Amino acid sequence: MTQLIADSGSTKTDWRLVGAGLVPVEIHTDGINPYYQTTEQITDVLRAQLLPGLNERPVSDVFFYGAGCSGPAVNGIVADALRAVLPGVQTVDVNSDMLGAARAAAGREPGIVCILGTGSNACCYDGNQITRGIQSLGFWLGDEGSGGYLGKTLVRDFFQERLPADLQATFKQRYVLDRATLLDNAYQKPYPNRYFASFTPFLSENIDHPHIVGLVKDAFSLFLTTYVQRFPEASTWPVHFVGSVAHYFAGLLQEAVLQAGLLMGHILKAPAERLVEFHKRG
Repeated sequence: MTQLIADSGSTKTDWRLVGAGLVPVEIHTDGINPYYQTTEQITDVLRAQLLPGLNERPVSDVFFYGAGCSGPAVNGIVADALRAVLPGVQTVDVNSDMLGAARAAAGREPGIVCILGTGSNACCYDGNQITRGIQSLGFWLGDEGSGGYLGKTLVRDFFQERLPADLQATFKQRYVLDRATLLDNAYQKPYPNRYFASFTPFLSENIDHPHIVGLVKDAFSLFLTTYVQRFPEASTWPVHFVGSVAHYFAGLLQEAVLQAGLLMGHILKAPAERLVEFHKRG
C-alpha cells in the first residue's frame, strides 16, 4: 500500500509518496484551490507537475489537505482531478488545509490551530476533528495576519506615502511599481493573494525597522483578536501555528501571542512531514 499525502496552499502543494519498502518521495507542484480552479485546470497541473515526480510508481490511497477544500462540492473538484490522473487509486480523501494543519501541529491532542501563510484561518481541534471554526472570508474580506494581508498593507502604505522616508525609498528602488501595474494585479489578474504575498520578503529583510515591526505585530494582534480570542477554549488550550508567515516571523508572533495572554504551542513552516507521521500511526 502506497500513500500519497498532500498539503496544498494557494501558492504551492507539498506531496509525499510513502509506503512499506519505499524511500519517501517528495514532490512540489503549484498550489491547488478549487475556489479558483476547475477540475480540468487542476488535472492539467497534476499531469504536468505531479506525474513526472511519481515516475509511474503506483498509488493506492491519496490524502489531500487543501486551501478552499471546505465542503463536498469543492472537494469533489479536486477528487475528480486526482482520479483522472491516478486511475488505479483506491481511496481519495480530500479535506481542508485547516484539518491538515491541525493534525500536523496538534497530533491527537486538543488545541487551537492557526494557518498563517498566503492566507489565514483558525479552528478548535479536539484531537481528531475540527469542532469549532470561524468562516474564512478570503483575501479581500479577511485573511488578517496572512502573507497576502501583510503584503497588501505594505503596498498600501507605500502608495499612500505612509512608510518612513528610508523605507519608502528602499521599496521604490526594489520594486519599481506603478499604480497601473498594482491595480491590474489586484483586480484583473488571477490570484491577487499570491501577488500581494510576494511582497513579504521585503518585510523579513527589513524586520529590524520599527515601522515593519509595528506593521507585522499589528497584523498578528488583529488576527488573534478576530479569530483566536473569540474561542472560549483560548483560555486553556495551546495555540499552534502552521505556515510560512508564522515560521519566518516567529519571534514577533510569539510576542503577540504572549502579550494576548495565550499559551504558545508549536510553529510549523509546513505540515507535510508531520502529516506523514499522523497517517503512519493510523
